[in-house]
Amino acid sequence: MPPVPPIGGPSSLRCLVIVPAYNERAAVGKLIRRLHKHLPQYDVLLIDDGSTDDTVNQASQHTKVVELPFNLGIGGAMQTGYRYADINGYDIAIQVDGDGQHRPSEVYRLVQKLQSGECDLAIGSRFMADTQYRQTFTRKTGIHMLGTLIRWLTGLKTTDCTSGFRAANKKVIRAFAHWYPEDYPEPEVILLLQRAGYRIDEVPVRMRQRRTGTTSIPLMRGLFYVVKVTVCLLLDMAREPWPQGKVAVHEPHPQPDPDLVRWPAAHPHHPPSESVQA
Repeated sequence: MPPVPPIGGPSSLRCLVIVPAYNERAAVGKLIRRLHKHLPQYDVLLIDDGSTDDTVNQASQHTKVVELPFNLGIGGAMQTGYRYADINGYDIAIQVDGDGQHRPSEVYRLVQKLQSGECDLAIGSRFMADTQYRQTFTRKTGIHMLGTLIRWLTGLKTTDCTSGFRAANKKVIRAFAHWYPEDYPEPEVILLLQRAGYRIDEVPVRMRQRRTGTTSIPLMRGLFYVVKVTVCLLLDMAREPWPQGKVAVHEPHPQPDPDLVRWPAAHPHHPPSESVQA
């Protein structure tokens, strides 16, 4: 699968790459450098989700940083990013996990899918094309089970419903800023968006195998994860997904208090990055 070349020509779209990270010091620094290299026209926001190591210090120049006071989990970290994107008027927000599995060069595939107008949320799938990415049998079975359940409940066919590599347009950013599931939210938001009338599509992408850090869903918790997400999906069929009265009309947000913006101590190898205390 050949890489997608950068989008040519001038664009007025403002794009934000959201990088949620928890104790990812070994991978997140290289990832952020690659993001700036491959996506120089995009802003990069690192959400340090209460890390106990020096993940936050790996942010390079021109990287915006939000430091959460304690670990909220992927749901809380990503909602923080979407709220930041909504407040600051971004047109597209792209989730790129801090463990380095998502390739910055593949971001263009997701953005181009949104620019085509075919969908509101573009999901990067590891399984739509023949790639070198491999999952364990247990994990792949769990993904297939959850994808089948989503198809039964909504009619939407997905190949990689747990993928965190995804891009959202302004309408979805607004919905996610209003409400976002807390635990392992990727399958849940697919179901809820589909029920609310948003358009979802998948894009074949290449991903790297995790080489550092620890997965948030280790093997022994795989079965519990599938059961828990299954229950959440069934319960989500009874809740009102993003009531239109609350998210359809966008009221201007006040600008962040300048007293909340601070400059951390300079890293010995690079100038300080912009940091916002949550």
